[in-house]
Amino acid sequence: MSDSTSAHEDAKSKGILWGFGSFLGIVALILIILGEWWGSEPGPFNVQEEAIKRMEVTHTDQMPVGYVYANTLAHIAEVLMYKPGGYISNDVAPPGVLIDNIQNWEHGALIMLRDATTALRNHFSRDQSQSAEDKDLAKAEPYFYYERNSWALPSTESEYEKGIESLHDYMLRLQDPNAKNPAQFYSRADNLWQYVEIVIKRLGGLSTRLGASTDEFSGAAHGPPTDPEDLMTSTLGKTPWLEIDDVFYEARGACWALLHILKAVKHDFADILLDKRAMNTVDIMIHSMEQALTPVLSPMILNGGGFGLFANYSLAMANYIARANASALDLRDIMNRG
Repeated sequence: MSDSTSAHEDAKSKGILWGFGSFLGIVALILIILGEWWGSEPGPFNVQEEAIKRMEVTHTDQMPVGYVYANTLAHIAEVLMYKPGGYISNDVAPPGVLIDNIQNWEHGALIMLRDATTALRNHFSRDQSQSAEDKDLAKAEPYFYYERNSWALPSTESEYEKGIESLHDYMLRLQDPNAKNPAQFYSRADNLWQYVEIVIKRLGGLSTRLGASTDEFSGAAHGPPTDPEDLMTSTLGKTPWLEIDDVFYEARGACWALLHILKAVKHDFADILLDKRAMNTVDIMIHSMEQALTPVLSPMILNGGGFGLFANYSLAMANYIARANASALDLRDIMNRG
């Protein structure tokens, strides 16, 4: 009788353990599937079509200069907020806290969004350096500079949503020239030149960080620098192995956001670009960004050296960004000419 009872208890214990193990396995499978879904990069969108959709919401047929640019910034922020899984960078629970690639992607896109919003507030919407800034843009810009990983009150999402609303308010005033305080957008060469200066620095920084994935870049194989002019470059050092994918996906996010911003610039600054024969330069930048967003086929970011068996994804990305940066330098010079 005791042996039968003992066997029954053993079977019961094994059943509990098996059930608990099965439960953990199902939870892990669900987290893996969600992680893959939430960690996928958003695809491109048509900046003009999104602007038309927004016009349908506001029941107007008038699309003034600057509307596509402002709406593109708002829609970039909306994609960050409402893509599968929502905004991931401030998640404190799995699977969001475990998928760091999409978090770095969001960071790269956010930096480009901030720069473009600052340009809209300080340059594109102002006639002269002494003119007053736009009231809605003065509210929108600080919201996007709120810390990107806050989950407590106020959360990052709530602040960025306020920034989106302020951009929409600016767009409404931009559509109504008869408003008491109509919004303005000045698509001048000097305004575009000042924004391109920031883009050049951002792309140059990304290209440098991506290039730091090799020993040759950091100078590790040649010992410490002896020339004081090389000291600044050498302090960057070689990117740690565990951070290579972080830099890569941050660059992917930045390229995704900049791609759409450049398309909006091409639309709203079309007259000045055609007048200065700079449209082809912008097209080269756009094409470089599109190439940088080619789908990644490998399950991990490969960073082979030299002409070895494996490709170096970081250097390939750096090449596309450097090409866009060279075109940005040309665009700056063209816009700076009289």
